[in-house]
Amino acid sequence: QVQLVESGGGVVQAGGSLTLSCAASGLSFSSSKMAWFRQAPGTEREFVAAEYWLTSSTYYADSVKGRFTISRDNAKRSLYLQMSSLTPEDTAVYYCAASSTTAFSRNYFRPERYDYWGQGTQVTGSA
Repeated sequence: QVQLVESGGGVVQAGGSLTLSCAASGLSFSSSKMAWFRQAPGTEREFVAAEYWLTSSTYYADSVKGRFTISRDNAKRSLYLQMSSLTPEDTAVYYCAASSTTAFSRNYFRPERYDYWGQGTQVTGSA
């Protein structure tokens, strides 16, 4: 059974930093396509960042490029999202996602491309 457990959320002042973690189990983590999404109240789930296991290539939404960094530690079976220069607009529940397929997909930014999801962790950027 695949489990993704996020942690590290909280309230941070504008301009502050936060690092989210996602602990994975029940899947071949080192060869899994992983991503972070977020969802604010009343909005659809939106892509934040993705990482392709084979090349370690990373992809970011324009809104977070230069501020957020996705990374993984295969030995710890964990995915991370380092967030800096946070703003109130970054307030959302952040979700870790994993795909059951290993091949690269140009649609890495689409939620439907991922099969497994964590329960989410709340991030609040205060003004």
